Amino acid sequence: QVQLVESGGGLVQAGGSLRLSCAASGSTFSRDAMAWFRQAPGKEREFVAAVWSSGSGGVPYYADSVKGRFTISRDNGKNTVYLQMNSLRPEDMGVYYCAAGVSRWPYEYDYWGQGTQVTVSS
Repeated sequence: QVQLVESGGGLVQAGGSLRLSCAASGSTFSRDAMAWFRQAPGKEREFVAAVWSSGSGGVPYYADSVKGRFTISRDNGKNTVYLQMNSLRPEDMGVYYCAAGVSRWPYEYDYWGQGTQVTVSS
């Protein structure tokens, strides 16, 4: 059973930064692609960023809306994936979800965390 636990969300002013973490257990983390999604109130969940397994080069992939501001990274020794978010905007606000077990790169995954709230004040 794969478990994903996100942390690091909170309230930040526009222009500020946050770093989200997702700790994974019960999976072959180092061989799995990982991703972040978000969902704003009243909107569908949307893709944010994904990273290949280290064995496949650890190549990241980003939604256009976050390119140049967000960075996804992974620490296989800690079974953790991170999302560094800089220059945050009000439109970045929402619940951020970690995902694992890619079924269709980079948008579809089998396992999801419970989410962490990110609030950006203008």
